[in-house]
Amino acid sequence: VQLQASGGGSVQAGGSLRLSCAASGRIFLFDTMGWYRQAPGKQRELVATIIPGGGSTHYTDSVKGRFSISRDNAKDTMFLQMNSLKPEDTAVYYCNAYVRGTFNWGQGTLVTVSS
Repeated sequence: VQLQASGGGSVQAGGSLRLSCAASGRIFLFDTMGWYRQAPGKQRELVATIIPGGGSTHYTDSVKGRFSISRDNAKDTMFLQMNSLKPEDTAVYYCNAYVRGTFNWGQGTLVTVSS
């Protein structure tokens, strides 16, 4: 499974960005997909997950009500809509797919939020 993340950039606090993660396989068959982020000097943390087949979602507390994870099974693509961005959201964002016991990672996309 290959994953290609895109959509990062620089925005001011309060702004929005939409990240995309295109997969090489049929995401409908994936166990779980998710977005993680890693800020400078910090460990990688979970942001949100989605079960592509059923659509169930999970969010870390710090992004609830601001971020929305979704997927388009027909296009084998996962999204992360990020609204009301804060400087503390600045990080490299990685997409992930858990498929038959294996974690697959895409390359990161940098999100920078200025105050």
